[in-house]
Amino acid sequence: MTGPSPKVPDRSVDDQASGFEAVRTAHQSEMVEDYVELIAELIHHNGSARPVEIAERLGVAQPTVSKNLARLKREGLILQERYRDIRLTEAGRQLAEACRKRHRIVVDFLVTLGISAEVAEQDAEGIEHHVSEETLKVFQDFVKKNATGAD
Repeated sequence: MTGPSPKVPDRSVDDQASGFEAVRTAHQSEMVEDYVELIAELIHHNGSARPVEIAERLGVAQPTVSKNLARLKREGLILQERYRDIRLTEAGRQLAEACRKRHRIVVDFLVTLGISAEVAEQDAEGIEHHVSEETLKVFQDFVKKNATGAD
């Protein structure tokens, strides 16, 4: 038994390949963004960020955290000395702030659509890494428009 032929995408091969490449790139940056965002949050709330707290919050093993912190250090996003708290470099702080803003825009948009704050927070964790600046701007404009009650 055969069904209808699958519809060929309306996008060109190059556009489709570009879309998949963008997703792969976003996946590669997710870990970095999650770590710097969490480190900034821990520093803000606790005054420091320690690997044990990062492992606990991310639900990963300490060796995973150590490996990823080494990557962040190589990329110039953190400063870490043996037996010391982790600090963000200026580049790390800027990235953390950009991630925090992007996360808030996505959460606010989802809540404006009627999604509970708890679910919006969870969903934003995935969406925030894959959304374009153009889409973020539309999300932000939508929230502003609907927050003021304008048509």
